[in-house]
Amino acid sequence: MRTAIISDIHGNLEALEAVLASIRSEGMDRIICLGDIVGYGADPGPCIDLVRSACAFAVLGNHDAAAVDISLAERFSSHAAAAIIWTGTKLSAEHLQYLRGLPLLHAESDRLYVHASPLEPALWNYVFDSIDAREALTEVDRGVCFIGHTHTPALFRDRKAAGPLRREESAIINVGSVGQPRDGAPEASYGTFDDDAWSYRNVRVPYDIDTAAKKIRESGLPSRLADRLFVGR
Repeated sequence: MRTAIISDIHGNLEALEAVLASIRSEGMDRIICLGDIVGYGADPGPCIDLVRSACAFAVLGNHDAAAVDISLAERFSSHAAAAIIWTGTKLSAEHLQYLRGLPLLHAESDRLYVHASPLEPALWNYVFDSIDAREALTEVDRGVCFIGHTHTPALFRDRKAAGPLRREESAIINVGSVGQPRDGAPEASYGTFDDDAWSYRNVRVPYDIDTAAKKIRESGLPSRLADRLFVGR
């Protein structure tokens, strides 16, 4: 089976539509979403609708959780908090019910899917580097754990191995962000995983940033959230 993994859409409909078109062209068997469907961007509702229709399943992100329970926004930066408060006013009862029902993680044999970290996922810990990954990998006995949350594509392995992934090793793979990349590249990011070949590939997709940014500014959201889309930061 060939799986596309998306994460951190953050209400960016233009990026999500471009990524879904790319996934269709790749002929993927299914799509999995690692959360943070909402927050920052101007189209939270339409993004939820697309994820519900396109994805086999999704897990909960911290911005999704905050849209349901606004008290969680106390931990956010001022721009993130303003955006999630705005987001909450734009979601229908059905949208909120969908987010409320998302699980923190999903496991299937030798693969694990979680938004932030397999280590205490409800704490929304970041896996930024090999030190963070070493701790998180204690929760991955064998196989691959797919994450998002940092908005930066990365691959961490349980040993200093070179070459292709091996089934007998443990690895954490960050698929990057669809709607707000932060690795200095503005193109939307997602990952593909081939079960048979046990291989992973990161894919970058250009999208209509001008329109996404214009919507953010016109909605009254902080302009910083629009500006950063152009630089991937």
